[in-house]
Amino acid sequence: MIHKGGARQKPKSTGIKSNGSKPAGRLGEAAQFFKSWTEKPMQMGSVTPSSRILSKAIASFVDPASQGPVVEIGPGTGPITQALVERGIAEERLVLVEYSQEFCDLLARRFPKATIVQGDAYALASTLEGKLAGKAAAVVCGLPLLARPEAQRLDLLAQAFTLMQPDAAFVQFTYSLTSPIPTKNAFFTWRASPRIWRNVPPARVWAYSQL
Repeated sequence: MIHKGGARQKPKSTGIKSNGSKPAGRLGEAAQFFKSWTEKPMQMGSVTPSSRILSKAIASFVDPASQGPVVEIGPGTGPITQALVERGIAEERLVLVEYSQEFCDLLARRFPKATIVQGDAYALASTLEGKLAGKAAAVVCGLPLLARPEAQRLDLLAQAFTLMQPDAAFVQFTYSLTSPIPTKNAFFTWRASPRIWRNVPPARVWAYSQL
């Protein structure tokens, strides 16, 4: 199921159709990801999709026994999405917010039971208006937040909190040594994973919750 809404400018379609064909292999998806990165490096933030090790670490912050939708913003080719499914999150619970039409088409083939919303994740509240069946059990973010001003990062988190259950977590990974969300005068609590040295480059997962 694909919804469109909230995008500031409709991305140009590459002609990929959701026709039930077999999804591309890992090398093909990596090549597709790299091509998109060369075209939009500030939006993508990384040359390659998240590794399986990092994706699994991110998914570990989402409780499969929780109730309600699980939102992922910036899923790209879906490595974290796959880790969430393997974690035990039913595909039907997943709401994937992706700006790229090309990636939306790919995600529709890989995860046909998920709800896919093409739109602007930084306008999350309006992009997901009317799309969620209840408050979200988690929001998982794959966006390169450090490429955005602090005020915009804080605004995204505040928007996410309006869509989430009181005890839900906003989960974000970073290659930086410090929190991608500024913690000075924070209106939230946070926790972080140990540094994941087996990922290239090494990364850390952060989880933010409402006070």
